[in-house]
Amino acid sequence: MPALMIQGTGSNVGKSMLVAGLCRAARRRGLSVAPFKPQNMSNNAAVTADGGEIGRAQALQARACGIAPLVDMNPVLLKPESETGCQVVVQGRLAATVRAGEYSALKTSLLPRVLDSFRRLSAAHDLVIVEGAGSPAEVNLRPRDIANMGFARAAGVPVVLAGDIDRGGVIAQIVGTQAVIDPEDAAMISGFLVNKFRGDPNLFDDGYRLIESRTGWRGYGVLPWFPLAHLLPAEDALDLPTGGGEGLHVVALGFSRIANFDDLDPLAAEPGVRLTLLRAGQPIPGDAALVILPGSKSTRADLAFLRAQGWDIDLAAHVRRGGHVLGVCGGFQMLGQVIRDPAGVEGPAGEIPGLGLLELTTEMTADKRLALVEGTHEATGQPIRGYEIHLGRSTGPDCARPFALIGGQPEGATSADGRIMGSYLHGAFASDDFRRAFLSRLGAAPSSLDYDSGVEQALDALADHLEAHLDVDGLLALAR
Repeated sequence: MPALMIQGTGSNVGKSMLVAGLCRAARRRGLSVAPFKPQNMSNNAAVTADGGEIGRAQALQARACGIAPLVDMNPVLLKPESETGCQVVVQGRLAATVRAGEYSALKTSLLPRVLDSFRRLSAAHDLVIVEGAGSPAEVNLRPRDIANMGFARAAGVPVVLAGDIDRGGVIAQIVGTQAVIDPEDAAMISGFLVNKFRGDPNLFDDGYRLIESRTGWRGYGVLPWFPLAHLLPAEDALDLPTGGGEGLHVVALGFSRIANFDDLDPLAAEPGVRLTLLRAGQPIPGDAALVILPGSKSTRADLAFLRAQGWDIDLAAHVRRGGHVLGVCGGFQMLGQVIRDPAGVEGPAGEIPGLGLLELTTEMTADKRLALVEGTHEATGQPIRGYEIHLGRSTGPDCARPFALIGGQPEGATSADGRIMGSYLHGAFASDDFRRAFLSRLGAAPSSLDYDSGVEQALDALADHLEAHLDVDGLLALAR
C-alpha cells in the first residue's frame, strides 16, 4: 500500500496545503494519487460524489489529484456543535452526537472503519498521501489515537513531520515532538520539513542542521511562505479576509460556530468586491451593500450569539437604509419568524423567535439533507451549482418567491421587495455567471473572474512552489 503521511507539530502548520501540493506534484508525475485524512475536525464540509460528507480540505486535495471527492478520503469527521460536544460523521454519514469524553471511548471502535477506507483507496490508486490531525506530541491522546501515530503504525505508513517556523520555536516544535513521543512512534518518522518561512531560507541553515543532529531525522527542505494561499479555499475561518480594499462592500457575520465559510471565497476573489468577515463585537458597517448570514453548525446557538453582538439591531438598521441581506443554510433559518426544535436536535427541545425578516418557519429535524444540486437562480435566470448539507426544513409565504429553482422545484425564499433572500445552497458563488449577475444587481463593477480556473492555477503554483524548495522526489520515494 504505497502511502506517505504528513503529520504536524501542531494545528494549522500547513498540513492540508502540503498534502494538496504533493498530490498535484504526484499527479503531474503520472501517478494515480488520492488524499486521505483518518480523522478531521471541521465544520467546513463538502458533499461527495457518493452522497456523503467529508472535510472540505480533503475535497480540495481530491481536486489536486484530479478525482472526485469520496467519503473514504475522510472516514471520520467531527463537527463541533458546542464547546464540549460534536457530531460524529463516519464514512460520510452521521453516526452519533457525543460529548468529548464519550468520543474518546468511541475512537477505538472506529479504527477498523478508518483502515477499511484506507485500504479501498490504496487498492484503487498508485499512491495515497495522508494528512494527520493536530500533533502526535499530544501524547495524552495517544492511547486511543486514530488520527496520527495510531493510524500510522496500524497501517504501516511512513511519516514526515512538518513544523511551522512562522509561529516561532520551530526547533523546539520538532525536537520536542521526538522527545515526548513513544520511541516506536518516533521510529515511524522518516524526516521533517520546515514550513511558512519568511525571508531568506539560508538564514535558517544552522537551525536546520541542529534539528537533523538532535533528531537523526533527514530534512526534506525549508518551504517559504506561499503567497497565493489566499486563492485556495480557506481551511480556517480565521484565514478569511477581514476588510480593506475598494468596491461593493459585502459583510459576512462571523458566527461562533460558522460552517462552510468557503462559500465566501469567490467573493473574496472578486476585484470589485470588498469582503469583510465581522468578528465578535464589531458592528455592521453603515456602507455595507449586502450582509451575509453564513452557515452555522448550531443555528439556535449562533442566533443567540448574533443577538449578543447587537447584530440584530444593526441588521434592522441596514434593512431600513435599503440594504440587502442573504442568509445561507443556518443563516437562512435565522431570517424567519421562528425556529422550532421539538426533538431537541440542537439542544434542549423548544423554539426561539427568528429575526423576522422573512415570512417562514423552520422546524429542525434529525434527518440530514446531503445533495449536489444544479438549477437556476430565479431573479437573474443564471445557472447555479452547489450543494445542500443541513438539518431542518423551512416553509412559509416567502417560499412562494424562491431563491432558485432546483430540478424545477422552488428552493429558498425571497421577501416581497426582493432585498431579503435565503437559501440552503452552499457553494453557489463559485458559479461565475450567477455570481456576476447577482453582484451586478447590487451595483458591483463588471468582472471576468473565472473562479475555478483560479483555484486550478493556484494548485499548480503550489506544486511548483514545493518542487522549487523541497525534495519532492525524495518525499514521494518514502511511500511504501
